[in-house]
Amino acid sequence: MHSYPRIDKERVKSIAEGLVPELSSRAFQAEKDRRVPPENIKLLHDSGLLGIFRSRKWGGSELSMRAHVDAVATIAKGCGATAWVLGVYHAHDYIIGHMSEKAQEEIYTTGDITAVAAVIGPRGKAVRKADGSYILNGFWPFASGNSASHWLLLGAEVFDEAGNKLDEGDLAVPAEDVERLDDWHVAGLQGTGSNSVKCTDVVVPAHRFVSLPAILENQTPVFASSEAPAIYKCQGGPALGMFIATSALGAARRSLEEFRKVVPGKKVMYTSHVSHEWSALQVALGEAASMIHQAELVFYRAADDVDDYARRGEKMPMETRGRIRMDITVVPRLCRDAVQKLLTIGGASGLSLKSPIQLNFRNLQATSMHGFLLHDAGAEIFGRVLLGVDPGTGVI
Repeated sequence: MHSYPRIDKERVKSIAEGLVPELSSRAFQAEKDRRVPPENIKLLHDSGLLGIFRSRKWGGSELSMRAHVDAVATIAKGCGATAWVLGVYHAHDYIIGHMSEKAQEEIYTTGDITAVAAVIGPRGKAVRKADGSYILNGFWPFASGNSASHWLLLGAEVFDEAGNKLDEGDLAVPAEDVERLDDWHVAGLQGTGSNSVKCTDVVVPAHRFVSLPAILENQTPVFASSEAPAIYKCQGGPALGMFIATSALGAARRSLEEFRKVVPGKKVMYTSHVSHEWSALQVALGEAASMIHQAELVFYRAADDVDDYARRGEKMPMETRGRIRMDITVVPRLCRDAVQKLLTIGGASGLSLKSPIQLNFRNLQATSMHGFLLHDAGAEIFGRVLLGVDPGTGVI
C-alpha cells in the first residue's frame, strides 16, 4: 500500500506555508510547460497534502473539507495551477471513496505517486455487458493534472446493449488504457495541464464503476455505513464544487500581498500623485481586500457546513445545498474582481508576464468560467430552490 506522511488538521496550513516559496519559484515554469512541474507533485506527496481526502486505510490523513481549504488556498499563494490540481485530486479521492473496495485497492496500491485525474461529467458512453463489465468510449476535455496520474476517472452515460440508458457515473481506468492529447493551449490555468484524453472500446470491470446520481443523493453504501470515514459522507454536490473553487482564495490573497509589496512608492504617471497617497488607489485597495475577506468568510462557512453534516452522517437540506451551489460561484467571482481592481489601479507595469498579479487574474478568470462555477447558473439554481421548484440540475 502506498502511504503519505500522516498529518493532523492543526498542521495543514503551516505545512502548506512551508511549500509556498518553492512553489512560487516554479509558478511561471508551470505556465510555460503547460502542466504542474513533477517536482511540485512530489512536494504535495511528500508533505502529506496529497492525502488529505484519502482514508487512513489507504495511507491518507482522512481530514475534512476545512483542511482541504486550508491546504489548497495556501498552496495557491505559491502556484495557482498546482493548487487547482491538488484540489481536483482531492475531489477524485472523494469519489474513489464511494467505489468498491476492490477498485480502491487497485488504484491505491499501484504507482509511485497515487494521483488520480478525472473528467467527472458524463461526456463518454459506456455499454454494460451481460457479465456486468462496461465497454467505454469517449473524448474528455479538461482532464486537469493528468500528466502525473496513474489512473483516471472518466464520466459516462451508461446504456444496456439494447441502447436503453441505465445510469451515469464514473469509471476508473488505468492511464495506459487512455490516450492523452497535447491540446491545452489556453489563456488561464495553463499550468494545470488540463489536456484532453480519449479512449476506444476499453473494457472496464463492473467493480470500477460508481453512479454519480447515487453519490449526489447519498445512496452509495458509504452513506449507510457506520464505519466509513466521515470525509466520504460529505454532501456530493457542495463538496465537488468546493474542491474546484478553493484555489481562488489563495490566488487572490497572493495578489493582494504582491500589490502591497510592489505598488507603494511608485509615481502615478502623468499626475502629481505617489501611488500610496492617491485616494483612488486607497479606495481600490480597501475594496479589493474586503472582497477577498468576504470570499474567505463565505467559503469557510460552506466548508464547516459540509463537515458538520458529514460528521453527523446526515443529508444536507436542499436550501443549504442551493446556497452553497451559489457560494461556490460567488467566491471565485469576488476573488477575480478584487484582483482585477488591483491589476488595473496598479498601472501598466502589471501587464508584465513576470507579474504574479496578472497571472492570478487570468487564472481566476478561467476559474470563473468553469461550468460548475458560472455565477448566473448558480444564482438561478439557488433562486429556484428558494422558490420551492425543481432546481433544474442533479448536481447540487
